[in-house]
Amino acid sequence: MTRNVFVAGVGMIPFKKPGTSDPYDVMGAGAVREALIDAGIDYADVQQAYAGYVYGDSTCGQKALYHVGMTGIPIINVNNNCATGSSALFLARQAVQSGAVDCALAVGFEFMQPGALSSKWSDRAPALERALSVVNELVDRTDLPSAIRQFSGAGRAHMEKYGTKLETFAKIRAKASQHAARNPLAVFRTVVTPEEVLASPMIWEGVLTRLMACPPTCGAAAAIVVSEEFARKRGLRTDVLIAAQSLTTDLPSTYDSRDMIRVVGFDMTRAGAKLAYEQAGVGPEDIDVIELHDCFAQNELLTYEGLGLCAEGEAEKLVNDGDNTYGGKWVVNPSGGLLSKGHPLGATGLAQCYELTHQLRGTADQRQVEGAKVALAHNLGLGGACVTTVYKAA
Repeated sequence: MTRNVFVAGVGMIPFKKPGTSDPYDVMGAGAVREALIDAGIDYADVQQAYAGYVYGDSTCGQKALYHVGMTGIPIINVNNNCATGSSALFLARQAVQSGAVDCALAVGFEFMQPGALSSKWSDRAPALERALSVVNELVDRTDLPSAIRQFSGAGRAHMEKYGTKLETFAKIRAKASQHAARNPLAVFRTVVTPEEVLASPMIWEGVLTRLMACPPTCGAAAAIVVSEEFARKRGLRTDVLIAAQSLTTDLPSTYDSRDMIRVVGFDMTRAGAKLAYEQAGVGPEDIDVIELHDCFAQNELLTYEGLGLCAEGEAEKLVNDGDNTYGGKWVVNPSGGLLSKGHPLGATGLAQCYELTHQLRGTADQRQVEGAKVALAHNLGLGGACVTTVYKAA
């Protein structure tokens, strides 16, 4: 059985810097309550729940959801690195699409600590061991944290291969700040210029400045997905359809190519986008608005090419032509993206769902992309997982 799946309700709390947020369970419960109110249903109507987070003990999802209700439903905890939130949504959508349930909840939350991401386990080999062995061959900056080495190394590879300028990454970061200034839920809402991005502290000389990297933040977001039959019976909205969704993992080329651009998920992105476009019956040219995984400005540029917005090596031209913002071919990250909105790992994919749902409803206020009918979300986790979702205004 394959059924249409609609986003009936979304909720999100403002993202905050580490040390200034509520505990994870309070944030998660707050986002779920907002989604339930937005959908116009009670928690008792939810038949399954998927809770996404990266840093936390087992059954954190139960702790958060028990604040909302204790109905005995299945609660599945999800951890897929930075793609965790959208992986939870993938599972919730799949449960409804298959006919297993008519109403499912996906919630993502993260209580982050300051500083670079790090493993909490020192007594075992890291999950990214294979990727890091390639990184160690290709990137000599062992003094830098792992994520910075990987994504900056990929950015440097693009610069060396195609002549991409550091200023281009600065333009991407400045664009993010301009978008975030319109988003009351974003952490960093101060507009910065490309010159200010370039003048921020240099983390890797000629490759990365501090403002080109997303900050660790705390937050939560949630979505209610339902079948068409359930929505009709309850009088729920069916104006946002999940038209397609793919979840891809690493391919042999990720490591065998000895290419840093591939190591950080380019081929996962390309394969996932191809699947999602085919399922939805659309192409890149049909997309109006995009929320993509800009954990670093460098990765946003790489993702333009991975999603097929342009050919490999042509992303710099896309940026310089203004085709990633209002008035161009696509509006990319109207929320401000991870760079300005923040990146609480488990919440990120569902925050993308929140933004794009409002864009397709026409309720994104100052961020509204005029006439938005088709939206794309891209959420990437190293190790690896990539979730690509196509939404349509129904």
